[in-house]
Amino acid sequence: MTRPRLDPRALREARRVSGGERPRYQLATLAMDVGASSSLSPFGRRRRNPRAEALVQAVPSPATRPRLDRAWHGGASSIASPAGQRQEAAPRIRMIDDPAFLILAVPDAAGGRLSPHDRQILGAARILADKAGAAGQGAVVLFGPALAEAGDNGADRLIQYEDDSVESRVAALVAAIAHLQPKHVLFPESPDGGDLARRVAALSGLDIATDIEALSASQAIRPSHARRREQRMVPPPLLALSADRAAPHTGIRHEARPIPLELPQMETGALTGWRDVPPDAGQLALTEASFVVSAGNGITDFAAFHALATALGATPGASRVICDAGLMPRDRQVGATGSILDATCYFALGIAGAPQHLQGVAGVEHVVAVNTDLHAAMIARAGLAIVADAQEVMPAILAALATERDAHPGRANPEDHSPGRETS
Repeated sequence: MTRPRLDPRALREARRVSGGERPRYQLATLAMDVGASSSLSPFGRRRRNPRAEALVQAVPSPATRPRLDRAWHGGASSIASPAGQRQEAAPRIRMIDDPAFLILAVPDAAGGRLSPHDRQILGAARILADKAGAAGQGAVVLFGPALAEAGDNGADRLIQYEDDSVESRVAALVAAIAHLQPKHVLFPESPDGGDLARRVAALSGLDIATDIEALSASQAIRPSHARRREQRMVPPPLLALSADRAAPHTGIRHEARPIPLELPQMETGALTGWRDVPPDAGQLALTEASFVVSAGNGITDFAAFHALATALGATPGASRVICDAGLMPRDRQVGATGSILDATCYFALGIAGAPQHLQGVAGVEHVVAVNTDLHAAMIARAGLAIVADAQEVMPAILAALATERDAHPGRANPEDHSPGRETS
């Protein structure tokens, strides 16, 4: 098969644009706009327009790098619809209808929300359930209050139980274990979770391994002999996992289907009630505080700062500049050369965010910052930021708290939500 030989001089003369002293040429024979998918080649064949196809294949995404849908096949009707009008796919939910075995996770869920340690427990349970074996696929069952975030953290089933009484919760959990026959039951090795795990082991007679530092489907490792040795074992039915020993679940959302289960209701026993006993937040060590409000170089009115810390029920802290100036005690310094926080919330007032200071708040779950500099490092670290003068923000917050307190006089003070428990 022979092709006609092209005459480059003739093609160039055909594209010459008349007028002007210097010769000018029209490089494209047809205009290639976004809506046109092809043009004609010198042989009369349709030519693809890769730019128009890439525009159609573009997937709307907040990511900086472009993402293309390679499943798209060309067509005039497809090109006519811009990428921005694509229908977003429904969120994927993983469902396990007939699990071969169950893994029961019992988080603390203090205040009706999952703590980082609770999420790690669910992540470890998810790993055990997803470990494929001869038995097949397993499912994770969460025992606790109704949590909207249960599915996001890998729970396939949910046993809703709201009673906080220790004896009632132990009896209900033992009944749930007897009914479901889970392969493993995971607890957080925390003051509440560890106590609950040991009570369940004593009442049910099941074997338990506590202070677990490494866990897989075939092996559990815990320290022994004052942490000079390791004890390796086959995972028993009850497991209490230490903090930061497993990663939270970050994969596909799971169903978190409620399980209708009749659980026993305990009568009043030796523990007739309990209530939170808040500590003095102002005297707490920074490493033990759950809510810290810190002053930086942008704070000059320390009377208002301490009043705000008291009103919020927070532990006061400071940056190194403030402590070096003698405006706050040295034990209130936050940062690599001060205290490393393990708090739930950190409220930074007038702090720019030096690298050493950011090291001190690296493990904080929520950071709120007030600074006049939009590009400050602390503003970038914060999940919620106020770009304003901290000296003006403090009295505004105090006024808002006073208004809220007057509108709801019976509401408990913020300090009442601090850790601590008293039983009677």
